[in-house]
Amino acid sequence: MIKQILNRLPRKPSKSSDNREGGTSTSSSNAYTSSRNSDLASNHYANSSGASFSGFHSTNSGLNQGNKISQVVNAKLNGNTFAASFEALPNFRDVPNSEKQNLFIRKLNICCIVFDFTDPTKNVKEKDIKRQTLLEIMDYVSSANGKFSEIVMQEIVKMVSVNLFRALTSAPRENKVLLAFDLEEEEPSMDSAWPHLQVVYEFLLRFVASPETDAKLAKRYIDHSFVLRLLDLFDSEDPREREYLKTVLHRIYGKFMVHRPFIRKAINNIFYRFIFETEKHNGIAELLEILGSIINGFALPLKEEHKLFLVRALIPLHKPKCIPMYHQQLSYCITQFVEKDCKLADSVIRGLLKYWPITNSSKEVMFLGELEEVLEATQLNEFQRCMVPLFRQIGRCLSSSHFQVAERALFLWNNDHIETLIKQNRNVILPIIFPSLEKNARSHWNPAVQSLTLNVRKIFSDTDPELFEECLHKFEEDQAQENEVKSKREATWKRLEEIAAMKAASNEPVLVSPKATTRNPSC
Repeated sequence: MIKQILNRLPRKPSKSSDNREGGTSTSSSNAYTSSRNSDLASNHYANSSGASFSGFHSTNSGLNQGNKISQVVNAKLNGNTFAASFEALPNFRDVPNSEKQNLFIRKLNICCIVFDFTDPTKNVKEKDIKRQTLLEIMDYVSSANGKFSEIVMQEIVKMVSVNLFRALTSAPRENKVLLAFDLEEEEPSMDSAWPHLQVVYEFLLRFVASPETDAKLAKRYIDHSFVLRLLDLFDSEDPREREYLKTVLHRIYGKFMVHRPFIRKAINNIFYRFIFETEKHNGIAELLEILGSIINGFALPLKEEHKLFLVRALIPLHKPKCIPMYHQQLSYCITQFVEKDCKLADSVIRGLLKYWPITNSSKEVMFLGELEEVLEATQLNEFQRCMVPLFRQIGRCLSSSHFQVAERALFLWNNDHIETLIKQNRNVILPIIFPSLEKNARSHWNPAVQSLTLNVRKIFSDTDPELFEECLHKFEEDQAQENEVKSKREATWKRLEEIAAMKAASNEPVLVSPKATTRNPSC
């Protein structure tokens, strides 16, 4: 009996200290959690907690104390046995207002214990208690009617860091770049811990969005290190997590103005690594979606920093093979820049031409779609600067044997603004693309392409009959010259074959065999 009483004595100071406020409340509540849960944890927590706090900086000594306690807990915990003392704390409505902050901190500390979700039969009761506690603190943050203190913010960021910042595991992706166009059909990888992670993300989102969160105070804890580790999570294979990350980062960008340049620079670095090193990242589409909203809010005139971002990061994002995974978001960002500053259209179009695909027809169709959006926002002066190389490429697309490429190029004339630009510069454009139009009209294998080509020819012939006839006459002259060259080449080969046949009876070496008669004369 006496031993049982003595064993309980160390717990009493922890309970009484929970009611104290000020700088000691954090360490006392941590001590309470440590003593109550000295036998509670999992191998996942033991392995991830130490990594979770690497690089996390804080000027407050309470967080350092919390780290020490976490290390002590990790040293004592094993992932197989749980004590019955892991119980839910009282509800917020069951305690007076003066005790709610301390109770909130105690609940945050309970939520710092991370479980192994790879085994659904393990620690079921404790997982349910933690999830319920997470839901309670989430509601508490939403209904808070007073500014969060620095101690509370410190504990919130600690709990979020322990639960979210972890090493991402993924299946081998060596072949994913080669199969980039098949990735959209693959089943996304779902994190088994998502039932808890979702509540933590929702909690963080409500904390950041809460009017009771003072940005000037919170920036000490939601700092550059926190933002970098949040960005690292964008490589998660779980699309649900990336969707939450997108929303959270956008709210952080909006609330913490001091972090805005750093966030943009950090996203730039992710893009650079993706483009020039790995070509493997799961969250490019989500990051571009955030940037689309950011670009939309850029003030005019655009800063040089933003223009460099367009040229050095966004345009080179057309290079990777897995562009179908994020092209829609990339196209939106590019178009936003051109709509903000029409003088950027020349740089954008020349950038597209630089990375224009040669053998990938599906990618070429996407480029043509993006080109139409850019041209729709392009003014006459910028159009004239790049129209020669642009319509050389469009001419090659018109001549493509892949009917979708030729068809998509011909659809450009369905856009009234683009058609107007072409008509205004028809003296330069029509001679460039006329051979492709004429060959399509005469011999393209696809009836739809032939029909669209005839419509485009009619537009030019109706707009400027003299120019059309001039181009037609030049085309026929070029065709006649080409036929003449072809005839001379065939005659030369025939003469060589005759010479070879005459010397075939002797043992003299010859340059051309009799089989050369079946060779393509154009080769």
